[in-house]
Parts: sequence; C-alpha cells; structure tokens
Amino acid sequence: MPHLIIEHSNNLPMSEMHLLDVLHEAAASTQLFDPTTIKSRAMAFKHFKLGNNKCGFVHVQAHIIEGRTVEQKQYLSDTLLQQLETHLPGHYQLSIHIYDLMPQIYRKN
Repeated sequence: MPHLIIEHSNNLPMSEMHLLDVLHEAAASTQLFDPTTIKSRAMAFKHFKLGNNKCGFVHVQAHIIEGRTVEQKQYLSDTLLQQLETHLPGHYQLSIHIYDLMPQIYRKN
C-alpha cells in the first residue's frame, strides 16, 4: 500500500512513465510506506472537459490502509501536489484525493 491511481489528460508535457516515476518516488519519500509495497498506475484521457480555463489535468487517488493520522495524510497529499506543481506548468488542473481502505474488507491475493 498505497495504490496510486493517476488519471490525466493526454496532453501533458511529460511522458506518462515520467509522471509515474515522479509520483511513485514522491510517495516513497514520505517514509509513510514500505517502498516495496507502493503500486502506481496511470490512465490518460483523450476526451475531457474542464469547467475552467485550464488546458489539462492530473488527478491522483491514493488508496491507503486506514490508520494514518490526518497530519500524515496531509503530508502525503502535499508532497504529491508539490511534485506535480514542480513538473507541470500552471495551466493544468492538479488534484489529490486520499482514500482510507478498511483492512477488514480489503482483499488481495
């Protein structure tokens, strides 16, 4: 854990793999997780509409096992957003959403 699910417009000025690397490494840098358990994936959207004057977007969902403090979740969210702001120009809409997963109902093989 966590699972980083990155949704983005297909018009970013960086490769999808570079985007994955940047965010994967940012999550690891928080030291909130064992780096070997971080899983990241990205999906590009060709068709999208934004209700503002931004030309594209990146939305990151971080699914983590519950139990972290609000401050730890804020730190993760701030770290991911800071990396996006560093690597993408200001005309992209950037957002982060942290989701708690209940260990009682989360399953994997």
